[in-house]
Amino acid sequence: MATTPGQTAVNGGTKGTHSLASRVLPPVELPAGVDELAVEAAAQLGWDGSVLPMTVLGRRVFVVARLRMEAHAERIAMGVEPVTDRATVSTWTWPELAATAAPAAAEIVGVLAVARHWRTGMAATVPFARYGEAAMVLPSSAVLTQDYVNNCLPRARTYGMAVVTADEDAVVDLDLSGRTERLLLDEDAVSRWVNELVYDQLVVATES
Repeated sequence: MATTPGQTAVNGGTKGTHSLASRVLPPVELPAGVDELAVEAAAQLGWDGSVLPMTVLGRRVFVVARLRMEAHAERIAMGVEPVTDRATVSTWTWPELAATAAPAAAEIVGVLAVARHWRTGMAATVPFARYGEAAMVLPSSAVLTQDYVNNCLPRARTYGMAVVTADEDAVVDLDLSGRTERLLLDEDAVSRWVNELVYDQLVVATES
């Protein structure tokens, strides 16, 4: 009986034969905690700011950001705290309300994800790459594959994303620089809302 190359046919059961992988690879593990790797990666990328673990747009990422001090002071004077309600923030981009909207008080330096596989990291960060700097942190072993070379690198270059690797000793290195000349979207309702979420976390971090 013919089998798929690299697989072993197994007889038995009511459905006759089925195939099992002839070689099971151990799962790729991260060499350190995601928080630690995110901080090291931000430093490697030259991103200066607080590294904030957040879940945004259903994705677990780290946002590197800092306060825009003038805008922050203005909002304190106006008594306008961070607004995290998405529907409310979306109205700030309406032409008739844009002039009276609270100023954006967070400067988002970049967004990164720490993942075991490039597909996971890219899925988490691509939505943010449309607005600014984005990167993913991968174990060194995950980039030593043909899949990474053939499939990840072309996509990462298209989106202008950076790739940082972490070896077995948790030492990080830059594998692919982000591209800064790519076209970015202007501020919209989504980016304005994300800015408010980040501003909220920066205020919490500052007060703690």
